[in-house]
Amino acid sequence: MEPTPEQSPHHAYPDHWEADVVLRDGGTARIRPITTDDAERLVSFYEQVSDESKYYRFFAPYPRLSDRDVHRFTHHDYVDRVGLAVTTGGEFIGTVRYDRINDQGRPASAPADEAEVAFLVQDAHQGRGVASALLEHIAAVARERGIRRFAAEVLPANNKMIKVFRDAGYTQQRSFEDGSVHLTLDLEPTEKSLAVQRGREQRAEARSVQRLLAPGSVAVIGTGRTPGGVGRTVLRNLLAAGFTGRTYAVNRAFDEGLTTLDGVPAHRSLGEIDEQVDLAVIAVPAHRVPEAVADCGEHGVQGLVVLSAGYAEQGSAGRELQRELVRQARSYGMRIIGPNAFGIINTAESVRLNASLAPESPARGSIGLFTQSGAIGIALLSGLHRRGAGLSSFISAGNRADVSGNDFLQYSFEDQDTDVALLYLESLGNPRKFTRLARRTGAVKPVVVVKGARHSGTNPPGHAVPVSRIPDATVSALMRQAGVIRVDTVTEMVDAGLLLAGQPLPAGPRVAILGNSESLGLLTYDACLAEGLRPRPPVDLTTGASPQDFRDALAEALADGTCDAVIVTAIPWVGENGEAETGDGEVLAAALRGAAAGGPAKPVAVVHVEIGGLAEALAAASSTAAPRTRPTTLAAQPSGPPAPTENAPQEAAEAAGAERTAGAEEAEPPAPAGRIPAYPAAERAVRAMAEAVKYAQWRRQAATPGKVPEFLDETTDEPGAAALIDTLLGATPDPRGRPLTHDEARELLGRYGIPVRPTLPAPDPDAAVAAAARLGYPVALKTTAPHLRHRADLGGVRLDLADEDALRRAYGEFTELLGKPAELLPVVQSMAPRGVDTVVRASIDAAAGAILSFGLAGAPSELLGDTAHRLVPATDRDAAELIRSIKAAPVLFGWRGSAPVDTPALEELLLRLSRLVDDHPEVVSVALEPVVVAPHGLTVLGAGVRLAPPPPRGDLGPRRLPNY
Repeated sequence: MEPTPEQSPHHAYPDHWEADVVLRDGGTARIRPITTDDAERLVSFYEQVSDESKYYRFFAPYPRLSDRDVHRFTHHDYVDRVGLAVTTGGEFIGTVRYDRINDQGRPASAPADEAEVAFLVQDAHQGRGVASALLEHIAAVARERGIRRFAAEVLPANNKMIKVFRDAGYTQQRSFEDGSVHLTLDLEPTEKSLAVQRGREQRAEARSVQRLLAPGSVAVIGTGRTPGGVGRTVLRNLLAAGFTGRTYAVNRAFDEGLTTLDGVPAHRSLGEIDEQVDLAVIAVPAHRVPEAVADCGEHGVQGLVVLSAGYAEQGSAGRELQRELVRQARSYGMRIIGPNAFGIINTAESVRLNASLAPESPARGSIGLFTQSGAIGIALLSGLHRRGAGLSSFISAGNRADVSGNDFLQYSFEDQDTDVALLYLESLGNPRKFTRLARRTGAVKPVVVVKGARHSGTNPPGHAVPVSRIPDATVSALMRQAGVIRVDTVTEMVDAGLLLAGQPLPAGPRVAILGNSESLGLLTYDACLAEGLRPRPPVDLTTGASPQDFRDALAEALADGTCDAVIVTAIPWVGENGEAETGDGEVLAAALRGAAAGGPAKPVAVVHVEIGGLAEALAAASSTAAPRTRPTTLAAQPSGPPAPTENAPQEAAEAAGAERTAGAEEAEPPAPAGRIPAYPAAERAVRAMAEAVKYAQWRRQAATPGKVPEFLDETTDEPGAAALIDTLLGATPDPRGRPLTHDEARELLGRYGIPVRPTLPAPDPDAAVAAAARLGYPVALKTTAPHLRHRADLGGVRLDLADEDALRRAYGEFTELLGKPAELLPVVQSMAPRGVDTVVRASIDAAAGAILSFGLAGAPSELLGDTAHRLVPATDRDAAELIRSIKAAPVLFGWRGSAPVDTPALEELLLRLSRLVDDHPEVVSVALEPVVVAPHGLTVLGAGVRLAPPPPRGDLGPRRLPNY
């Protein structure tokens, strides 16, 4: 909405303040600035507010707004006077306004940094979180305009408004003056206010998905009059699944005399239905969808599943249709799954919803599944069905114009029927939010992700989301830091999901292997070693083993305190006549389930070859199994990980396997443990078990998270760094940013206690000698030309030059072999103590955020890609893990008899750099190379820093739905 000429010409309409939000009940609303065009809307809104609410707002009876009031409340300069409105269906349901004031409470302009704020919410919409959402957004607007405090006068009886202020999490002061409560809120975000904001966001978004998955009534719009077609198929599937709510068929082409279709009421429009419909499944051509959406909005439908195609997947015209679809639906408070969706499923006994094109509703289970692709969704449903796995919920989002994987994570976190969340994603619309949600969800239940389009950098059709420039391996590392189980294929997703949904988490990496095939046991053993597990020697039961022999061996393995998990291998056994028999899979399955149910809580997986019925029988939950125990509290990790050696994987695995916490088990119902996953290949079972081991270790660590040191000492000067950055960027910074000179970078890094060894230019031999005399021998002579920088192998670095003769000789060789001094740009630097050359980097990625990276300098990181990554801000545990997670880490810890280097100093450097980048988002890139880590201390020999205007941080602002 554009401003009129009556508004201040030098303060343009701030369209970036517009936002769609999810309210407490799961419905959506739009927040936007109030303009002069809103006079009629404001008057209509005020007429619908009760006398009591008006009294609370104006402290006196105030039945109607005067013309002067209307003018005042609709004319703003968007700096000192700002008004925001919450709208649904284009009409106001709530407003907020601030007026900047001075110390005496009178109208003022900047630099006054306090404003008086007041709210008014329509009575019919109170309790939906409207005022809380308005407070978040008006506070963000105020901070943008230089306002640091809000003042509010509230009548003591207005408990709802007092609660809104009290629960916001801001630092506040309260006093009672002249019969009213005077509140002052400090608008600087706090840890508590951010937690409150994110908690409200989580509950609202989870509720919005829950409303879609558990409707009381469903209308299929576009149901065909004859069998076949998308709409008729969805109606048939709804009825076949036994949906517990009410179902309606809607098609404007129905004959007037048609009252039922397939046994459900048939109507020409939603207006003919005598109750409010909760969910509408739209299956009409794209050009008719707007009409259907309007019909839904006007009759109170809460959510839409749009199966119709013809949107962003068909080009630019379709993309605009898709965006208009989202705008239209949100204007009525509705959320959308789709368009071009496959549908949704909820197997809960109280719902039994199959509003999808899947002909058969999956069995009830504990796996939640989200996919952006209908084809992948079909494959996953089929694969899970073949393996005997059940689902709790399923969403196939199609073009994912609205409801996304982040929304599904919000729902899965709260859903008691979901134990494992599986997601197939082709893009991350809000990567920072995804990482945050995945970390929180992963702390209570596994999150397994397959990321499509890993190397193409493409997005779903019509999505204007940031494309990450970082390698896929880095994305995977960052996901794992957040507890996400990242797998490469949908087959691996199903394999991991089956194990995690049906078995307890392993307490460590020690795996017992038993079976009736020595060869299959050895394959399993080798696969365990390849995945970093610690397998025990396989136990060969011989081909003559009976189901009872399997049961006894499994019971013994589970009781063995030196193993954390068991993999059973089985081939058809040999009968009494000496011939191989396929056997009765159900008999073997019963034996294995019986042993698992009676033993300690350890995960069990089965690898089988051509044993008919075994997989199906193992997948069947046993309702008569004895109670089992499952680990519900995970053992805490040591404060820092052990130093890697040549046997780092083995030692780390042994250490993880030894971790135990007394009393960490308690009895649980047997059903989940009754499902033992079966795999047709040893590698697949082992890979799934390895993912469970790594996830369990992450859970243990997440239970006692690391800390972000404050470094509040004399070596950290945050205000000084901020002032320096402002000076370096200037009053009108170049949006592309600027690299810092060597001296500028040294000064900035020095503010955070990161000293960089100085270098002096050496444009000629005499200047080099003078520089060496100033720095002191021995020195290094280096070129700073980009093509030779850090390339000792090409002769670009000469070390340990002990005197003037050696320096002049090296300088002559430099210029003779590599080029003229003007091309080489040589510098002289004093020698650092001998050690291991490493490289430390920090950068801002448009999609992933701030990233801290570490590796060994040269070939290991540049050629082999042996680099580790963590998200910023890094904790002390992140820093310790960062230097230990590269493959070449043993070099830092005394490899082949060398002296171990000062890793605590290296960890401190990583934390200081992380803190610098986190405190100052203008620092968009830092490269410390090389960092020579000696047995005592370290030396930063080179530093490159780039500054730029800070990129937007949507994850820290007020909650809002993305606009794709």
